Amino acid sequence: MSEKIHIVVAGAERQVDAGTTAAVLFADEPGVIAARIGAELVDLDRVLSDGDDVEPVQIDSEDGRAILRHSTAHVLAQAVQDLFPDAKLGIGPPVENGFYYDFDVAEPFTPEDLKRLEKQMQRIIKERQQFARRAVSDDDARAELAGEPYKLELIGLKSGAENAAEGASAEVGAGELTIYDNVRRGGEVAWKDLCRGPHLPTTRHIPAFKLMRVAAAYWRGNENNPQLQRIYGTAWENKEALQAHLERLAEAERRDHRKLGAQLDLFSFPDEIGPGLAVWHPKGATVRRIMEEYSRQRHEQSGYEFVYTPHITKDALFEKSGHLGFYKDDLYPPVHLDAEYDDDGAVRKPGQDYYLKPMNCPMHTLIFKSRGRSYRELPQRLFEFGMVYRYERSGVVHGLVRSRGFTQDDSHIFCTPEQLADELASLLEFVLGLLRDFGLTNFHAELSTRPEKYVGAIEDWNRAEAALEAALKKAELPYTINEGDGAFYAPKIDVHVSDAIGRSWQLSTLQVDLQTPVRLDVEYTAADGSRQRPYMIHRALFGSIERFFGILVEHYAGAFPVWLAPVQVVGIPIADQHVEHLRAVTERLREHGIRVEVDTSDDRMQKKIRNAQHQKVPYMLLAGDDDVSKGAVSFRYRDGTQNNGVPIDDAIAEIVDAVRRRIQV
Repeated sequence: MSEKIHIVVAGAERQVDAGTTAAVLFADEPGVIAARIGAELVDLDRVLSDGDDVEPVQIDSEDGRAILRHSTAHVLAQAVQDLFPDAKLGIGPPVENGFYYDFDVAEPFTPEDLKRLEKQMQRIIKERQQFARRAVSDDDARAELAGEPYKLELIGLKSGAENAAEGASAEVGAGELTIYDNVRRGGEVAWKDLCRGPHLPTTRHIPAFKLMRVAAAYWRGNENNPQLQRIYGTAWENKEALQAHLERLAEAERRDHRKLGAQLDLFSFPDEIGPGLAVWHPKGATVRRIMEEYSRQRHEQSGYEFVYTPHITKDALFEKSGHLGFYKDDLYPPVHLDAEYDDDGAVRKPGQDYYLKPMNCPMHTLIFKSRGRSYRELPQRLFEFGMVYRYERSGVVHGLVRSRGFTQDDSHIFCTPEQLADELASLLEFVLGLLRDFGLTNFHAELSTRPEKYVGAIEDWNRAEAALEAALKKAELPYTINEGDGAFYAPKIDVHVSDAIGRSWQLSTLQVDLQTPVRLDVEYTAADGSRQRPYMIHRALFGSIERFFGILVEHYAGAFPVWLAPVQVVGIPIADQHVEHLRAVTERLREHGIRVEVDTSDDRMQKKIRNAQHQKVPYMLLAGDDDVSKGAVSFRYRDGTQNNGVPIDDAIAEIVDAVRRRIQV
């Protein structure tokens, strides 16, 4: 009689034979490619132990897709070394919606190389090679991977691998080293890689994949290290899911704000100015102005006070606030000014380093402490459209959504401890309301709590976290808790929004700062006459005007709702004799603040319509002899539908009402 062990499967106790593997346990469940024992993801060939709490991992789950993609990255690396034997291996982790692998090769990969690699990967997949895990000592790993210098470096870094490089934790960790062999059905080892796993049972379990592109990447993300070739790919649980992903990518490319920015004449990034620094063209500036004016109006209605602060400051302020110590590598280099010299060139008065402003909070804090404050003045809500500058690496600069100069719609609220919960609830309601006004309605949030290493009193952390969570519950906003993921000085809420094609964007942040008031010695006079520290709430609503604008361009595919459109109406005469009729209509529209033009070019009417459609103008007002005789215009809407012979008064009323109600046309 075989020995039995007791395990827990999906919350229910079960008795199985000793030596049972996860593969045997879940043999009758389709789509299971790995298992979770406790908190650990494991291969299906893991032998179960008495007392294990076991769950299946489906290939179409978040963890399952990550395992699928990491396994596909191994197949890619094997294919590369099959076709390019001198290639040296970097790292190959799963990432959102796909994977990558870095290689040191003599020549960059070409599109033709990717096609060859895909075919070789298909051959490996058809061989049904097994992913076989084995533990190795550091010395054995070095001996087996002697020809792989980057792997040897990771072995040496394993004790700190979680922070050694992006993706490095997929290969090594602080525990034992493991190697995965790709084993053919006859038992021959076809290829091997240093890896923590887990992996699919075999290569045949890869249903659908595609190699996407090649990029250059510095080893371990350091520009002083060798530049490698990074191949990006994607893998999915079936061909239908892969095709849907590729269609989403194609739609995202059509909506790319950088392309639409040029097509619609909204903004540009001149080389003469520098990467990540945008100039706004008249049409883009119009949309931006409307966004800011509406936001300003809503803030004033909600009790905010507007402030302005300089673009540059002495280094001492950011040293005292802590920003210089923690974020110096992300700042532009300082400008050294104000030194004075005597006639002999000797320094009579030392100079001073000035930094371009990376954030507004220290300056807002100085405004608060510029005079004594009473509890009667709190909460005080300061707000600024503040231009800030951060030296993003050139490899991560991405149009308006990741730039080097941007305008934060930045608010800092100073309140008493007793006001904190109500203020956070009110803030979150305000944030969601304003985002909805711009047509964004699908939200979820993350609450990031106290990390292992933190500063401040535990009771302050507990109060802040409880107030943030209460605000989320009051707003009935779906949220997840990121345990220990808060900054060392503050817990926070991050609000994410899904756009028209389902992509999630992190937008607004509400952060309870427990340290800046201490660092900058901020106090108020309490009701009993004592001096107390206020709570300070950081609140960025759009994140930045530039990034939010880029997100809106992609969300609407450039077809802004009528209230935001840079040109809301274009008058299109059928012939020259109808121009004056349309000009009279446009003058009346301008009296209502409508942004309107008349196309008096030499183009034929159909070409004028195509031009307006290309520019995504919400309304086209056409006029011919019949319209002139009846005192009317003919509507042509952005979707191609038409409404002929509309009296001028009715046409104006329709447009003005659509703008007032901020509807989509």
